[in-house]
Amino acid sequence: MGQEKYTVVEGGSIITPKGFSAGGLHCGLKKTERHDLGAIVCDVPAAAAAVYTTNVFQAAPLKVTRESLQDGRLQAVVVNSGNANACTGKQGEEDAYRMRAEAAQHLGVAEQAVAVASTGVIGELLKMDCVTAGIAGLPQRLKHEASGAEDFAQAILTTDLVKKEACVSVTVNGKKVTIAGAAKGSGMIHPNMATMLAFVTTDAVIEAEVLQRLLRQATDVTFNMITVDGDTSTNDMLIAMASGLSGHETLNPSHPDWQAFASGFTYVCQVLAKAIARDGEGATKLVEVNVNGAVNDMSARAIAKTVIGSSLVKSAMFGADANWGRIIAAVGRAGEPVNPETVDIRLGDILVLEGSRPIAFDEDEALEYLKGDLVRIVVDLHHGEGRATAWGCDLTYEYVRINAAYRT
Repeated sequence: MGQEKYTVVEGGSIITPKGFSAGGLHCGLKKTERHDLGAIVCDVPAAAAAVYTTNVFQAAPLKVTRESLQDGRLQAVVVNSGNANACTGKQGEEDAYRMRAEAAQHLGVAEQAVAVASTGVIGELLKMDCVTAGIAGLPQRLKHEASGAEDFAQAILTTDLVKKEACVSVTVNGKKVTIAGAAKGSGMIHPNMATMLAFVTTDAVIEAEVLQRLLRQATDVTFNMITVDGDTSTNDMLIAMASGLSGHETLNPSHPDWQAFASGFTYVCQVLAKAIARDGEGATKLVEVNVNGAVNDMSARAIAKTVIGSSLVKSAMFGADANWGRIIAAVGRAGEPVNPETVDIRLGDILVLEGSRPIAFDEDEALEYLKGDLVRIVVDLHHGEGRATAWGCDLTYEYVRINAAYRT
């Protein structure tokens, strides 16, 4: 992802691309007065794509959204937090379809053009009187200005401490194209999506099939490379919408500006993914694992995800303990080809293992490094050309406290 191909838009949001508005409000699903219902709306039917959780138990909104996306077009997304509408049976499905119908009616778009997403507690029926009243109030809250994006970003949060946004611009056929995203996610986060909802908007001209392929490729190296706790949710969803209002020639991999667009798109996904990892429940730091020299990229990804997902490694990071033994143990159990005689490990720039043998290092220097907000673990396998990066966080007392009382 060469950054020279795109420009970061400071203060940009999901409504920065042409044609999008957003908003949010409190409808009563959350016990506090925080926003819990939001929407993104496009002025025109947009080319759309999505990826979903790999969990066998998939929440009712995913079924509805898959159905809406059959023709590769969307014009609106309605999202609630505070209730996942998962494992809620036939009633849950009926409620998700009702959310779609009510949103279509009040937003003035076709029912098939509405996606539905939910996040929160599993196994509880939605308070549909609150939801329907909230949806009726959404049109008045939709804005093309930053405040609308702010309200939406707040409406999708659960245990998140901060909103997660990103925005870049690229040049296509001499015209400015903007790509933006918003996401939520903090706990029940694991590769192959997470407890996360993410939304990407762009004003690029692109066919739905091409957008779908790009979305999957970007997800593989971003959202599928994060973990907080090894749990995969029932509700994960990532939706991309392209309004086409930039008016350039249709983008595809043979377009001369395709690489710039794909790099910017992937960068937005990466920023959101890293923000989710950094905001892991109770986390005090972002942990990045770089694996180099694997037999191929797929193998490197598996090893990086095993290291970043290790509870022992995560605990050591919380305690600022330079315990490289936990790292190499995770590498060795990843089920991938590794030469046990050629592994190097660094904590930042501090070499702690060379050729699979311990070497002397300054423990005080390592302690100071591991106390930082970002810890980078570098594993060089010297076994091939494969490389990958994964992101996660430390495992803290606070994580246990939050999840021990999630429903209460």
